Amino acid sequence: MERNEALNAVKQAREAGKITAESEKNITRWLTESQFEAYVETLVGYISQGAWKELDDAFWTVIPFGTGGRRGKMFPVGCNVINDRTIGESAQGTATYVKNFVGSDHQPSCAIAYDTRHRSREFAELCASIMAANGFKVWFLDGYRSTPEMSFMVRYKGCDCGIMVTASHNPPSDNAVKVYWSTGGQLLPPHDKGVIDCVMATEQILIADFQEELKKGTIEYCQEEVDKAFIDAVLKQSHPGPRDIKILYSPLHGVGATCVLPALAGAGFNNVELYGPTSNPDPNFTNVPNHVSNPENAVVFDAMIEYAKQNDFDLIMATDPDSDRMGCAAPLKINDKAGKWSILTGNQIGALFAEYQLEQACKYGDTAMVASASYYIVKTLVTTDLIRKITESYGATLVGDLLVGFKYIGGAMDDHGTNGFLLGTEESYGYLIGDHARDKDAAVASMVFAELAAKAKAEGLSIHEKLAAIFRRYGVHQERTISVMAPGAEGMEKIKQVMAGFRTAPPETVAGMQIACVKDYLNQTTKTGDEFEPLVGPKGDLVIIELEKPGNYVAVRPSGTEPKIKFYMFTCLPPEESQDVDAGVTVLQSRLNAMEADLRAVIE
Repeated sequence: MERNEALNAVKQAREAGKITAESEKNITRWLTESQFEAYVETLVGYISQGAWKELDDAFWTVIPFGTGGRRGKMFPVGCNVINDRTIGESAQGTATYVKNFVGSDHQPSCAIAYDTRHRSREFAELCASIMAANGFKVWFLDGYRSTPEMSFMVRYKGCDCGIMVTASHNPPSDNAVKVYWSTGGQLLPPHDKGVIDCVMATEQILIADFQEELKKGTIEYCQEEVDKAFIDAVLKQSHPGPRDIKILYSPLHGVGATCVLPALAGAGFNNVELYGPTSNPDPNFTNVPNHVSNPENAVVFDAMIEYAKQNDFDLIMATDPDSDRMGCAAPLKINDKAGKWSILTGNQIGALFAEYQLEQACKYGDTAMVASASYYIVKTLVTTDLIRKITESYGATLVGDLLVGFKYIGGAMDDHGTNGFLLGTEESYGYLIGDHARDKDAAVASMVFAELAAKAKAEGLSIHEKLAAIFRRYGVHQERTISVMAPGAEGMEKIKQVMAGFRTAPPETVAGMQIACVKDYLNQTTKTGDEFEPLVGPKGDLVIIELEKPGNYVAVRPSGTEPKIKFYMFTCLPPEESQDVDAGVTVLQSRLNAMEADLRAVIE
């Protein structure tokens, strides 16, 4: 098929309703504009096959930057997928913006790392080649490494920016780039918009030869130096205490063994076993159920729990492919490790961290800082309010009015200073302890969680019993998150309609509870009854619906990295109704079931 034939076929496909008008426009650009010439042959091949569904998905829009960067399904051609062109645009746009920002009298530098996914090394080398061609010094980690180590490297090497090639916990079909600023955190205003504008305006991409730049020293490997410095920084967050605990750990086929195992060993945890079936780097996540390596998914623990029961383990920990998220499971009773086990939620792990970090600060920290409430903990708006109650009970400060995305936690650290920072936490299994990074870090989270689990064991308690004690003190809290996928152009429109509906005409009741108020963070309003008031808080596409029972509410937002809408449900009981924890959990789980049913009915 010739190019003109392909153009006619595209027009006919649009007229027949096989592709959208926007897809026709974007495919036509790729067939006719010089910057896309390298992709014409491949694109014509798909057109000649009549692969209109694949082409419509790949071209109906331009893949955006979200809370985690530019992420999506890999496909050889298209502006709404991950390929050499969209990765190249991301790197070139970043280079353009950073060069303009730092000025011509300064040689900019960039840190680059990658995970175990398909094509991650190729994309990392492509990004390095583009940055080098634009005059950057590139510090490159040669081998699979974690996202938090890349965040650390940006600060450690004094870089102007960083690029991490990873799609985190997405399916094997996906990949992505996360772009970082000189702070070591992901892009925040105004730099996020600045980079996005430059990416979207990119036409020509400058590319050098990776091996030639490596010989010249423009690109330089630095993994031995950075690995040691990173683990040393993590170990500074270690607390003294018991170490008698047997741990089963899985990187879920990702990079975690490069950082979690050295951190545990360095902190004195010598009884750690790497779970064999998911220990090897594997971009297909072969031995993970459904091939989705996300510790948020309970099924990833099923086989490990059976193995742990048979082999006298005290704790299981697992990290996602780029090792910035950590999840865990433990026996309900510390003296019945062959009995029932349960997985902790991200909110529960965050609450345990908050209590432990505040205990340690009071025991080993600066007494003047304790007295002056200078210690602080950071969380997002969709993370459990139990953490606020714990923090305030110790007289510390909570920074909790943040949108979803760990970049906002990193930004809060820079805004408030790190001298009193104890913990950054979000409900999706992301935690940071220490100021060595500005992103969530599963290495430090695994190390500190092992410490608190060992301490609980020494007290004769399981992690679950420790959590129950927290519930009795502050009230039982139960949370649940559901996601509704909505791919493609139709899905995007559905998400917009659902968000608009919750803003303007939410249901009158949820789980039998009246709506107390609706907080609209996009339009910055609080609606109580028919009255509107200004909302003081960050601006973003988030709606929080508070219910008549205090502490019970729902948050609704579209995902920033995937085609889905997310509902966060929060329930709690006051302490006086929480002394029988099991009964309280049963009540709240029933309430969550009713809330979920009502929310799903609204969507459908």
